Amino acid sequence: MSYNGRVTPGKADTSGQEGIRYKILTVDDDAECLSMLRVCLSRAGHTVLAARSAREALLAAVDSGPDLVISDVQMAGDDGFELSRRLKAGPATARIPIILLSGASKDVRDQLEGFGLGVDDYLIKPFEPALLLAKVHAVLRRYAVAEELRDVVKSRGVELDVQARTVSCSGSPVALSRKEFDLLITLIRKRGHVLSPSFLLESVWSQDLAEYNDPRTVKVHISSLRKKLPPAVARRIMTVPGSGYRFDA
Repeated sequence: MSYNGRVTPGKADTSGQEGIRYKILTVDDDAECLSMLRVCLSRAGHTVLAARSAREALLAAVDSGPDLVISDVQMAGDDGFELSRRLKAGPATARIPIILLSGASKDVRDQLEGFGLGVDDYLIKPFEPALLLAKVHAVLRRYAVAEELRDVVKSRGVELDVQARTVSCSGSPVALSRKEFDLLITLIRKRGHVLSPSFLLESVWSQDLAEYNDPRTVKVHISSLRKKLPPAVARRIMTVPGSGYRFDA
């Protein structure tokens, strides 16, 4: 399938995903384009959020803390360049990587403008979904590589292998469920930040909060993680009363 304002159905490639589900914010004032991006990215295992304007996207980026923003350049009101400029200027959003999409202009000067704003990649329509996913995974790897995650906990006697989806303590495996592993990865990747139960339900469980938003699901899994992990690591999963959970950096 190719993206030129429309996407024809096809099977997405998940080879670059490295076993981690990411939260991706898509931005476009065309509802059909947003829908097709959701299909492409969700088939690759990612949680997909959508915004119809730069203003809506800025609010979503602050509230939801996406791992990546994919925005069309041509939009009513503020365009993708202005959105990128404002994201990079905000202390809470400056480190979120951005991929811009454009079909109206193929001028290299437009691409250079995007890169000058700190955009991570620029994709010209029409494009194949496999190319979009390859760029998405390449950008995400640069921001959260498996070795970085492993080093976070190796010093505490625990080794975490993202690709193999295993955790071991002093050479002995720690048996975690899939959701427990995904929860631990999310906490570590966002270490030092307080993550609300709603954020974790969206990121780890891919829940639509309008349909399901029960914080007890997160609480039960946090409790199970603490029991299974060595005390030195379990103590780093902090409860912030009334707010959520934080992996102590």
